[in-house]
Amino acid sequence: MPRIVATIVTLAVFSSTFGQNPAINELDVLLEDIDTMSATVLQLIIESDGGVLEESEIQMHLKKPDGFYWETIDPFPELIVTDGTYLWNYQPDLEQVVIEDWDNSESELAAQLLNGQTGNIAEEYMVQLNSDDESSEFELTPIDENSVYEQITISFIASNLDMIHLDNKNGEQTVWHFQNLEKNHLLADSLFVFEPPEGIDVIDNATN
Repeated sequence: MPRIVATIVTLAVFSSTFGQNPAINELDVLLEDIDTMSATVLQLIIESDGGVLEESEIQMHLKKPDGFYWETIDPFPELIVTDGTYLWNYQPDLEQVVIEDWDNSESELAAQLLNGQTGNIAEEYMVQLNSDDESSEFELTPIDENSVYEQITISFIASNLDMIHLDNKNGEQTVWHFQNLEKNHLLADSLFVFEPPEGIDVIDNATN
């Protein structure tokens, strides 16, 4: 399952199980405010030496409870979209689309945190909230020494998602910066269902 989708799509599948930690509850309130969201995303993959391995421009849409759309515009066109039942991965350069079953339960722990499945956060993370009148920054540090993450940082400006920063223990970092954000607007369900163009190779691995 593509890591990008596993980390962000679960914003659209919000759980009602909340933690007792005030910082966790505050994160929950901010995420719960999102029903739909569209944004231009600047993605950076940063190597352990600080060099930028990859910089991408992405168009993102999400719609609770199941819709997620993630289209890489530059430098390598690719579309990942799900309606909560199927996951389509369309690669125009290869003229192919791969169809798979979508299983939210297989998403990464970071994704589970983002979708509000906060019941085990207190057991698995040390959570710190740094905030002022304009911004909130949540720092999640794994307690388990075997976690692949060194730290997960989720930042908001006012009530709008601004940045997600994943620090891996191998030194690599992934940064998503959300720009031109529009929230709680009308998005058609059809946006999250991919209709393959004629003439492309369809690889259907779905079992549903």
